[in-house]
Amino acid sequence: MYIKKILIAIAFIGLVAAAYFAYYVYSVMMNSNTAFYNDTAYVFVATNATYDDVREQLEPLLKDINTFDALAKQKKYVTNVKAGRFAITKGMNNNDIINSIRSKNLPITLAFNNQESLEKLAGRVSLQIEADSLSLLKAMKDTSFLSKYGFSNATALGMYLPNSYEFFWNTSAEQFRERMLKEYNRFWTQARNEKAKAIGLSRDQVIALASIVYEESKQASEQPRIAGVYMNRIRIGMPLQADPTLKFAAYQLPEYKDTVIKRVLNIHKEIVSPYNTYKNLGLPPGLIAMPDISAIDAVLNYEKHDYLYFCADAKRLGFHKFAKTLSQHNANAREYQHYLSSQGINK
Repeated sequence: MYIKKILIAIAFIGLVAAAYFAYYVYSVMMNSNTAFYNDTAYVFVATNATYDDVREQLEPLLKDINTFDALAKQKKYVTNVKAGRFAITKGMNNNDIINSIRSKNLPITLAFNNQESLEKLAGRVSLQIEADSLSLLKAMKDTSFLSKYGFSNATALGMYLPNSYEFFWNTSAEQFRERMLKEYNRFWTQARNEKAKAIGLSRDQVIALASIVYEESKQASEQPRIAGVYMNRIRIGMPLQADPTLKFAAYQLPEYKDTVIKRVLNIHKEIVSPYNTYKNLGLPPGLIAMPDISAIDAVLNYEKHDYLYFCADAKRLGFHKFAKTLSQHNANAREYQHYLSSQGINK
């Protein structure tokens, strides 16, 4: 009888212990463990991050980091950390959190617009993915990569088409560059390649001219007409005489650092540079800024006309007046120069 009581007591203790263990496991795995008030919190896990790095981010977001530690060890997450951007939803339990940060890397929408240089592009992209600006710039300027795919330092920026793209946050500089090359090749469809060939320009030349067109006008409706002016000048062997190229050439010089040229003057036309299209015939060696896709397509589908000149319209700012003769153009130019002077814009 005594032994039976002992066995019953042991069995009862075992049941209590099992119940407690079951309750503990349930609380560790199934109880909500979030401590934030927003609907969602995001955790950014860097490449080569350790569990301690992840834990440091999670601790302010959780009610009880110790129960999370216990389950993370049990599920072997502590030795199998994954890089990426992960979401934790309000009310999640430890099990859901671990499942999320282990296998649900969320993409981001990476966007960039008309960056003026590779340096500025690298800076813009580095704010959106894990890769820093220095590693991005190094990848963008890698001479072996550029040579392999037919680019140069002057044309490298043309590979990056302004748009929105889906990436994983933990994208490396090299992965970003390779993806942009794919997007560039995807953009250059057979139809676009045939149009470039038909107008006698290479891809790089199309983008170089598009960069000038875009700097001349942000109005997509008149970009084909501006492109047509430049194509007419190329056809008859006339210098492009594009003011944006003079600004670009000037900004490469120390004396124009941290300045903004609002009015192109005769002194700018004397700058010695392959980008000075007043002194040099044909297109410059590369693009002067990143053009919109609308400007690239404007070159490929330029308007056929007899205009050789255009000038900013003082009465419709942002638009231009077009002329077929130099005398007509000079009259338009005098009107605009008078407007600039009236606004106190002298340089």
